[in-house]
Amino acid sequence: MRTATVLEIAPDASALVVSGEGPRPECAELVGARARVSARLSGRGRTWKARFPLRAARWGGAELPLPSGAYRIEIPGIEVAGSFPMIIDDALRVSAEGAVVTVGPPVDPSLETPEARAALERRYAMRAGDLEEAVFFESFYGRVAGDNPLALDREIARVLPGVTRYWSVVDLSVDVPSGAVAIVEGTAEWWRARSAARLLIVNDWLRRRYVPRPGQHVLQTWHGTPLKRLALHRRGWNPRRWGAIVKESRRWDVLLAQNPYAARILSRAYAFLRRPVWTEGYPRNDVLTTGDAGETRRALGIRDDERVLLYAPTWRDDREEIVDFVDPIALAERTGSVVLVRGHSRTLIPGENVSGPRVVDVTGFADVSRLMLAADALVTDYSSVMFDFTITGKPIVFLVPDIEHYRGELRGFYFDLLERAPGPVVRTQDELVAALDEDPSAHAERYAKWRAVFNARDDGRASERVVARLLDQGLLKR
Repeated sequence: MRTATVLEIAPDASALVVSGEGPRPECAELVGARARVSARLSGRGRTWKARFPLRAARWGGAELPLPSGAYRIEIPGIEVAGSFPMIIDDALRVSAEGAVVTVGPPVDPSLETPEARAALERRYAMRAGDLEEAVFFESFYGRVAGDNPLALDREIARVLPGVTRYWSVVDLSVDVPSGAVAIVEGTAEWWRARSAARLLIVNDWLRRRYVPRPGQHVLQTWHGTPLKRLALHRRGWNPRRWGAIVKESRRWDVLLAQNPYAARILSRAYAFLRRPVWTEGYPRNDVLTTGDAGETRRALGIRDDERVLLYAPTWRDDREEIVDFVDPIALAERTGSVVLVRGHSRTLIPGENVSGPRVVDVTGFADVSRLMLAADALVTDYSSVMFDFTITGKPIVFLVPDIEHYRGELRGFYFDLLERAPGPVVRTQDELVAALDEDPSAHAERYAKWRAVFNARDDGRASERVVARLLDQGLLKR
């Protein structure tokens, strides 16, 4: 095996360069769990170079730094040696040791020590001064700019173009909406923006210390109507967990719910009983009635005439990565479909992309509602996407081989899914393939009842109503 050497990184940290002697290899890739890029190869004589970009455009979006994580330089027949120390620019930090390249957010590691973090928190807690006419958004702990916060960002930008929109992100690979300001979680600017913004809009727990300032408010949109038991409703008495749940919910000023059922469950599960719960439908679902499915298909490289299946299971408390109940390659082949694999946000970072003929891993695609719009059918299990997808009127199949374990030991349910499911319930991939070919009219009555209960307010105008209420209540100002 020949040897190549990590030679340099471009002055602007846009690319990593590897050089070697002998014939130029045919290909070279930088491969990570959630992204991969191909090198530009040069050289025709005794030496060659491979230039690996450290930025990439995904799904037709902007060119952004690679997601944080470990990447491996893969060049057939070549062993990579050499190293260079950490380099930090405005977009990312990168280092290399042999074939392993480590990419991270553009933060000096000295600022990530417990002492440095504590100092930033103290400064945040003591900050004075006027609030800004700004909104601080965070979705799934900054891993994506999506879900309800993304839909509300779009409406706020339309109605209040002068309001500053900060987006909390884990790194600058996260594509934030046009006109918004991306700020890396835990940095001094992140703490400043979080303290100065008049309104915080989040869809999960607030991380780190939170000290509300006079006039500052938190809108908790949450991220789904629940089937599985949440928070205080989970089995077992754990006083530490209960204390954390109550402490967290006291930070919220308003809780958003998709429907009356969800409002009732969420308010009790989080002991949010004496403050307002707005039942306005989900902003993230507006696109399901107003959006263009073709736009998303084109971004994913899918033709308009192709059948698309969206496989979107929820996460499991007893495993870090997506469940392996479906072989997506076999499913694509047997159904003649393109299969979109969408892991839960909690499996985004520990997991890695699946790939194969007619299989697209879209776990990192920010807006799951656009994926639902582009799909012809949904395959899920206990995920809250079941309550959103039915807005489309398209078929849904429930693949639940572990339902006894999940319902009886891991989580438990708020109602009997088997009795109310608006589509076939199956346990194997063979049964799934057969169910996808069934006439959906067999489930029409259940489907209609389901939509009446869970989708009555999902009319494409939820974002408009929520922003109007924010203005009416003074949580936003013109």
